[in-house]
Amino acid sequence: MGTIYIDADACSVKKEIYKVAVRYEWPVRVVANHYIQTPQSRLIVCIMVGKGADVADDWIAERSKVGDVVITSDIPLAARCLENGARVLGQKGREFTTESIGDALASRELSQNLREMGVATGGPKPMEGQDRSRFAGKLDEILVALDRDSSA
Repeated sequence: MGTIYIDADACSVKKEIYKVAVRYEWPVRVVANHYIQTPQSRLIVCIMVGKGADVADDWIAERSKVGDVVITSDIPLAARCLENGARVLGQKGREFTTESIGDALASRELSQNLREMGVATGGPKPMEGQDRSRFAGKLDEILVALDRDSSA
């Protein structure tokens, strides 16, 4: 069994993660630059890392491996964790894969370039109930698959 790592500073689906993780008895590491309150559970631990732009990302990327799940909307972090063999899930239920990460990185760079040129690109759409349901369902699916793979 692996570990679920949460890039927690901007994660809006922590409650859904806790619920699914506890159901399957998966350990969770909530990684942030500041303390984040977590439920009382031996499975769920808040990891406070130092201040800095990529400190939490670096901590997660250095530890993620095959059999782990990383929850992040940070595309460069997703790419790093995929290189380690981890499964990576965005908070709207989209799984990043080795096949899709190149397009995601290119889209991110294009949006960043447009913003630097002063073009309003808009931000991500706000979370909706269906996003939370999709996320929880996909996380459930991933944990079942990883548990099955580790038992084989």
